[in-house]
Amino acid sequence: MKLYGIPNCTTVKKARAWLTEHGQDVPFHDFKKQGVDAVWLEKVAAQTGWQALLNTRGTTWRNLSDTEKAAAGVEAGAIALMLSQSSVIKRPVLERDGQYHLGFAEDQYHAIFGA
Repeated sequence: MKLYGIPNCTTVKKARAWLTEHGQDVPFHDFKKQGVDAVWLEKVAAQTGWQALLNTRGTTWRNLSDTEKAAAGVEAGAIALMLSQSSVIKRPVLERDGQYHLGFAEDQYHAIFGA
């Protein structure tokens, strides 16, 4: 089990707090310090769908040029963008029992952990 994201992201902070409160000691992978592995990213995208993995609601996305956004309209372009700018990856990504879960909501985590 592992949690992936950016430590100063509000949603990541909420997920980490929830996990701690529910006795889950989950290793954290910091995209900014540890980077994003292409093989991992493609594996997550294959399971969740690359469109769901691409965060188009954040500041990083809004600051992209129209050309960059258009290039991310296909899977290869989206993957390339996520590799170069990890802030456009939906977060957190929770890896548990070979399954990837995007984002955080208490109901979602209760269902995942049976808490």
